[in-house]
Amino acid sequence: MRVSTSQIYNVANIGMRDAQVAVDKTNQQISSGKRVLSPADDPVAATAILMLNQELARTTQFTKNIDTADNNLTLEDTTLQSVVSLVQRLKELAVNAGNTAVLTPSDYKAMAAEVDSRLSELMNLQNTRNASGQYIFAGFQSETQPFVNNGGGNYTYQGDEGQLSVQASTTVTVAVSDSGKRIFVDIPASHNTFITRPSASNQATPPALISVGDVYDQASFDKLFPEDLLVTFNANSAVNPPSPNYTITERSTGKVLVDKQVYVSGQDIKVSGAKFSISGTPFSGLPAIPSTLSLNAASFSGATAADKNFSVTPGFLDITVGGITETLTLDQNMLTSSGVSTVPAGLNDLISNLGGAADKSFYTTPPANTSSAAANYKKLQNLGITLSDTGVFTSPTGLNITIKNSSSVAITNITGIVTQGAGTTTANIPFSYPGASTFNFSAAPETVDVSVNGKTVTLTLSTNVTDPISLAAAFNNGTNAIELAKLGVIATPQGFSSVNHSVISLSNAGTNVLAAMGVSGNPVKSSQGVLAVPGDKFIVESTGKQSLLTTVSRFSEAMKGVDTTQASKDEFAKLVSKTLASFENVLSNISSVQGDVGARQNMLESTRNLNSDIELNSKTVLSQLEDLDYAEASTRLQMQTFVLSAAQQSFIRISELNLFKYM
Repeated sequence: MRVSTSQIYNVANIGMRDAQVAVDKTNQQISSGKRVLSPADDPVAATAILMLNQELARTTQFTKNIDTADNNLTLEDTTLQSVVSLVQRLKELAVNAGNTAVLTPSDYKAMAAEVDSRLSELMNLQNTRNASGQYIFAGFQSETQPFVNNGGGNYTYQGDEGQLSVQASTTVTVAVSDSGKRIFVDIPASHNTFITRPSASNQATPPALISVGDVYDQASFDKLFPEDLLVTFNANSAVNPPSPNYTITERSTGKVLVDKQVYVSGQDIKVSGAKFSISGTPFSGLPAIPSTLSLNAASFSGATAADKNFSVTPGFLDITVGGITETLTLDQNMLTSSGVSTVPAGLNDLISNLGGAADKSFYTTPPANTSSAAANYKKLQNLGITLSDTGVFTSPTGLNITIKNSSSVAITNITGIVTQGAGTTTANIPFSYPGASTFNFSAAPETVDVSVNGKTVTLTLSTNVTDPISLAAAFNNGTNAIELAKLGVIATPQGFSSVNHSVISLSNAGTNVLAAMGVSGNPVKSSQGVLAVPGDKFIVESTGKQSLLTTVSRFSEAMKGVDTTQASKDEFAKLVSKTLASFENVLSNISSVQGDVGARQNMLESTRNLNSDIELNSKTVLSQLEDLDYAEASTRLQMQTFVLSAAQQSFIRISELNLFKYM
């Protein structure tokens, strides 16, 4: 077998290289202290090492989480303890305040000053922030101040009911905060009570305020509970002489409890056992503009005698107001019956039959009290409308009146109103067509803008108009009908009507358009059939809970209102009793939360210990897998160094071999 020189060199190089690699690797292991330098060194051990390192990283993060959670819970517990101390002081003040036989109004005002100071301190505690600047009692809304002062002794919670949580281990999650609503707001009251607040839609600037109020007659309020109250300000014209006034209703039923009471800023309002006050200048609202629909005396006079006689075959018509429909019956001969209206020429009989006699006792006096006329009169009352002795239907609330579905054309003939089919609806903007005039819009089209509730459309008249019917047809032609439908407006020969009783405004109208409608002005607004615009509203909401801030606020306000009368002192003594009971409920609620906080801290501590055990065990196993045995590595390094040296020496000897030396 022949061995080439190059082969000798290659074998020698490989041997020295492998020996050098082994020495280098051992040196790296010794310098790093690690046995496994790459997955190739020990694939099984490398996998286990990776998993153990991940576990240690998680455990380290869990430890940081526990530290943060413990800090937050410690802050919460400290804050709650401060609140408890403050409430204890307030209890002392309440007990002292109960000595009504000795204390004077001046004494109570001095005590109220301290209570107000404590109230401010209490609000600051409830708005406590942590080291990160987050509000600890705001739930998930930790960037939002949870408790705000709305004025009038009222406070609002702006947070939510969420609880922030952290993960303390792979299986343990701990809540690190509590909602201020749970701790300070949702506290069971010792009695049925209420909270007050203004409606968010109020318009007064600056806003009018409603006081925190109190229950002054528990028995009366218990009869109302759980119903809420709604205080609504009416137009000044609702009372005589005109002045600010309000109506109080049951919120869900609309039952009127106080109607059009004159308003005095800051004056106590007492209703159903509840007492509160409103101060400032609330927006009073706007009065309704009544809608009207008139009978036509000329039409009645021009009708035939047969059209006026319903004594043999009674007729009827439907009248609708605000979605309610009543059917009126005509069963008289309008020429021979004895009506009591002031209208001459027989129209009085029609008016009386429809329920509009001037002398209303006519409908309650036998034999007329059982007649169809009396029934019609009651139906008009049910609709909330009247028929005057001059033949004018009036809806004082501004709701449109619709007369339709009459039994015969004769009724249209004698009333002067289209009563067939869809009939006639009172117009919010009535048209008054100018006689026999003609308007040639086909040659020169004109436009008008129609606005309802902030939405505006443009109508174009492009056809000839010769009478009210063709005018209505022009407004209902093509695109115009689509645009009117967007606004909820109907165009009839009588005018524009809003199906939802909104105010209609016309603007930017051509001269001939306004002339054809018989209106003037820019803009032109609804002249009738406009609903009243309610004024500012205030809500008195029944509840079985009372927040801590509300309890303290009511206590303070009550002390400021005590006078020298026995009745005042007796009423205050009742409030003191309720206040003390409420403070007990507060302390009980906070104690429960503190116990929960302590339990969570105990859980964190036990989880911390468990994590420490897991960390120690993981580090032990990790050390066994990757730490180097220095004694074994040193021995191995010596052997590998010897092998490397031997390889090098052998290469030197082999490289010196030459046949010429033996010649």
